[in-house]
Amino acid sequence: MGQLAGVFLLIFFLELPDKTMIATIVMSSRARPAAVALGASAGFVVQMGLAVAAGGLLTLIPARVRDILVGAMFLGGALYLFFVGEKEEEEEGRREGAKERSQSFTREALTAAGVIFVGEFGDLTQIQAATFAARLNDPLGVFAACSLALVLVAYLGSFFGRTLSQRISLSKIRFGGGVVFALLGLYTLVRAISQ
Repeated sequence: MGQLAGVFLLIFFLELPDKTMIATIVMSSRARPAAVALGASAGFVVQMGLAVAAGGLLTLIPARVRDILVGAMFLGGALYLFFVGEKEEEEEGRREGAKERSQSFTREALTAAGVIFVGEFGDLTQIQAATFAARLNDPLGVFAACSLALVLVAYLGSFFGRTLSQRISLSKIRFGGGVVFALLGLYTLVRAISQ
């Protein structure tokens, strides 16, 4: 249970400075926040289902090879957080969110779901969810922890996004996440090599 709480916290804090969080904030300024929150949550949950399924496939690989792949993915996530600045994420999020137009509640929710679903493909949190699913060998637990974290981010972004982004230093969140991923990656690789 403690590992899943750690997964929840890490995914939650990593998504705060992400482009899909920015897109959620922008969409909620142009559409009903409740519709955006509902749609974004749906998009996130579907993506986490895909990520956990991909992580499940990783468990079919021999343990040593899997650990090397998982370690490399953690290190890749760390490099991404260290070297891709939040300005690029913010600009991409604004472009995605600006596509939203005022419509019916259902259309706003479906548009938000589509924007988040497409925006999350290959995203850091999706890749790390797959990594955690493979590493912890608990796909349902990882799916629940990651989905809950991202749904919380969707609601925070939709209803409190502007205030939140003014109070939390996104660069510090990204740096902290990079350090955690680097440590997890190194630990996993050392464990794989020493087996």
